[in-house]
Amino acid sequence: MPDDVSPHSPARQSPANMPAPLISARPNAPLAGIAAVPGDKSISHRALMFGALAVGRTVITGLLEGEDVLATAAALRAMGAAIERAPDGSWRVDGVGVGGLAEPDNVLDLGNSGTSARLLLGILATHPFTSFVTGDESLRRRPMRRVTEPLSRFGAQFLCREGARLPLAVTGAANPVPIVYRLPVPSAQVKSAVLLAGLNTPGATSVVEPEPTRDHTERMLGHFGASVVVEPEPGGGRRITLTGQPELVAAPITVPGDPSSAAFPLVAALIVPGSEVTIANVGLNPSRTGLFTSLREMGADITYQNERIAGGEPVADLRVRAGALTSADIPPGRAPTMIDEYPILALAAACAHGRTVMRGLAELRVKESDRLAGIAEGLARCGVHVTVEGDDLLVEGDGGPPRGGALIATRLDHRIAMAFLVLGLAARDPVRIDDARPIATSFPDFVPLMTRLGAAFRAGT
Repeated sequence: MPDDVSPHSPARQSPANMPAPLISARPNAPLAGIAAVPGDKSISHRALMFGALAVGRTVITGLLEGEDVLATAAALRAMGAAIERAPDGSWRVDGVGVGGLAEPDNVLDLGNSGTSARLLLGILATHPFTSFVTGDESLRRRPMRRVTEPLSRFGAQFLCREGARLPLAVTGAANPVPIVYRLPVPSAQVKSAVLLAGLNTPGATSVVEPEPTRDHTERMLGHFGASVVVEPEPGGGRRITLTGQPELVAAPITVPGDPSSAAFPLVAALIVPGSEVTIANVGLNPSRTGLFTSLREMGADITYQNERIAGGEPVADLRVRAGALTSADIPPGRAPTMIDEYPILALAAACAHGRTVMRGLAELRVKESDRLAGIAEGLARCGVHVTVEGDDLLVEGDGGPPRGGALIATRLDHRIAMAFLVLGLAARDPVRIDDARPIATSFPDFVPLMTRLGAAFRAGT
């Protein structure tokens, strides 16, 4: 069996109960080429959900076909929406209309997808039937109270394990009442869950967020014909008000490349000397570009080319050139625009000169794993001086490549896995991750894409 990993390697075909370790080492030449990353995961989830709740056929182009999104598709099929992949690679969703979903015959298993779980609970909260929801080991550890609490105010009933964790049962409200909900902390998932519950609720449902978060839900509600009003709040927040029980009308969706996935080849190109890579068709929604802003503050050479609008979302091609990075102080207010990108930003900081401080990262503790702990532990194993002070992460870089040479526990977390594979491309000694299987949840073609750019991963033992 060859060492280099291909799309048909053990990393892609291992039995479900067998870990697939991978080793990443310095390539023989700079990274180069043009890459197209998978469709945006956040938009893909929402496109399927709104297509299922609309009247008519929605055609989705560029849908991410990772495990998380496929779990959303399967759950919606189980409730009566017709969803299929066309021969040309597009997806067709024949919707049932707002309030038209049916009670599923079986448990809804959402795998590793926290987005699927939280947003679908919003939909289920105002459908008058009982559903049972579960997920994999990682998802069953993640707290759901942040959505079950506001959704209960509509009249939904939840029967949960301690900490409102999956598996749980939800009985949707037969006569839901609209609410005004103030987010205690910024969260696009909680905001979206409340708005999705408000879709099948008469009257106006409002969410007040203390800081702007990802606005894909608001944009897509408008795209499908709902009445949504976004107003500024004193202090910089926003109030989003949805008029309930609209007739959503099927509309085509083009999903741009996911900026969270683009982050990995982008940072790889920055830290492997001499590299120049173009990443095509990346979504530049202002609520998602915190990583690019932060890297530019660190001196990264990132250029936006061919800027345009696609499916209501700003899009561009990103040209990235390797170069020296310096430290930065990343403010807590930027966290909502890059919460999934902190693992890879921390790896860039390890290759920068000086101390980079990333503030306000409490949300990282309740992602697919405790990412704050996972980042700190992995970097320390690779010889990087890193500390956690409360909810802040401090990474000391000396401007050169980190030592590397460590085995990294991925904790079933796709972003931890990909981040440390990227670090191995710059580290002095190869970096090994214990399991590459979680990568398929968001970026199933990560290994072949990076290989085409010049990376050389090999199967571990």
